[in-house]
Amino acid sequence: MSGEIDLLVIGGGINGAGIARDAAGRGLRVTLVERDDLGSATSSASSKLVHGGLRYLEQFELRLVAEALAEREVLLRAAPHLVRPMRFVMPRAPGLRPGWMIRAGLLLYDCMAHRDTLPPSDTIRLRGVGLKAEFDLGYRYADCWVDDARLVIATALGAEERGATIMPCTAFSSAIRQRDRWRATLRTPAGAVDVSARAIVNAAGPWVLDVLKLAHEPERTRVRLVQGSHIVVPRLYECDHAYILQNEDRRVIFAYPYEGEYTLIGTTEVELPPDVQTGSVTAQEVEYLCRAANRYFVRQIEPADVIWSYCGVRALVDDGARNPSAVTRDYRLQLDASYSDAPLLTVFGGKITTYRRLAERALERLAPYFPSMGRAWTATAQLPGGSLPGGSLDALTGTLTARYPDLPRELLANLAARHGTRTTDVLGSAHTVQDLGVRFGMHLYGREVDYFVGREWARNAEDVLWRRTKMGLHLTPEQRGRVESYVRNPDAYA
Repeated sequence: MSGEIDLLVIGGGINGAGIARDAAGRGLRVTLVERDDLGSATSSASSKLVHGGLRYLEQFELRLVAEALAEREVLLRAAPHLVRPMRFVMPRAPGLRPGWMIRAGLLLYDCMAHRDTLPPSDTIRLRGVGLKAEFDLGYRYADCWVDDARLVIATALGAEERGATIMPCTAFSSAIRQRDRWRATLRTPAGAVDVSARAIVNAAGPWVLDVLKLAHEPERTRVRLVQGSHIVVPRLYECDHAYILQNEDRRVIFAYPYEGEYTLIGTTEVELPPDVQTGSVTAQEVEYLCRAANRYFVRQIEPADVIWSYCGVRALVDDGARNPSAVTRDYRLQLDASYSDAPLLTVFGGKITTYRRLAERALERLAPYFPSMGRAWTATAQLPGGSLPGGSLDALTGTLTARYPDLPRELLANLAARHGTRTTDVLGSAHTVQDLGVRFGMHLYGREVDYFVGREWARNAEDVLWRRTKMGLHLTPEQRGRVESYVRNPDAYA
């Protein structure tokens, strides 16, 4: 690839994908580059929640909470197959936050929320819900769960369908201003290519300062890298709601049902050195999360029970807070263009919940450089696959069952939860299980893997098993190996 474009977006996480989609929909010529897989870093290693951030109220982050609550409703409408309501219960814990404080916080949360679909908070008695007997009272409220990695893919698909060029496995090497344009060098699997861009957006997450150096720009904002780790264990309780658990260090831990058979628990907050952008889950973090869960649940766990763990590194704006938990989760947009008509916009911080609004604000900052750019449009637009009948995943599954009567309903439900209305594109002319090709295990077949590779930029088994799906949790090592072999050489399975 070479040539002239309007906007080069560096970073294929949720913020970069969101900015590329918004800009392409306004008529800009956009290229997005990501040195690995889309969403392969922090954006697929989150707590997988779309939420206002109840705990941010304690830190008086009222603007962030209000924006996140509003965006929660936008995402529920835009991607109902990927974003789903979930009830959260905070058990009363003697000696920690008093009941009046929790109730006051939830009342404020309710008042700030745009609750088109979600119920208000209330107080409930806790019996037979997997908790120890001492936790007999709880405070319940509503937020949402999200398939974070698939939200990135859906957003990138939306960008591509509006004309953006999406280039995973492409590293940003350098850039230099030449009058009113940037001359950027990219490193692709086929070799180096040059691109001329009117503007650059640096949405590289933990590598944001590295990109500034490669573009010969000064560091005007200090960044703190904070690692958040999660563990997945066999299911601890049978109810469908999530728990928000208070810890003695005043942090809160989420625990909720995950992938049917498991419970996901997280997150930690460990500050990393400024030169360590890629984290790894530590034994201390696993023990910390096990202790937090064991304080509340009847079923006790230990590190040996952990089926899977993962971590993400968040690049947060350094606001001077001593405790990593208190560092702001709000985002900052830095525009470097004081002496040039070739701007560089850098994104610091951000949350999955607010990515669409962040993108909108980014385009507002760039608007003076693109006077013919279109208006904001994403607030009412659905993401690819999101046009569910009545906004209901169950209704879509029913429609698919009627259309494909010889395919198992559970398989169709799984496909619908990943692809929404695009499930028919995945299935194509298939009407029986035999039409789906190689069965790798559970509900993963060759036809869907082909779709991931041909349509969703997957390049290897990790992309398929841990980001396009979470089948890595359900398949045996041998089955996972077959997926890797198939992606490398599908013709061998013909």
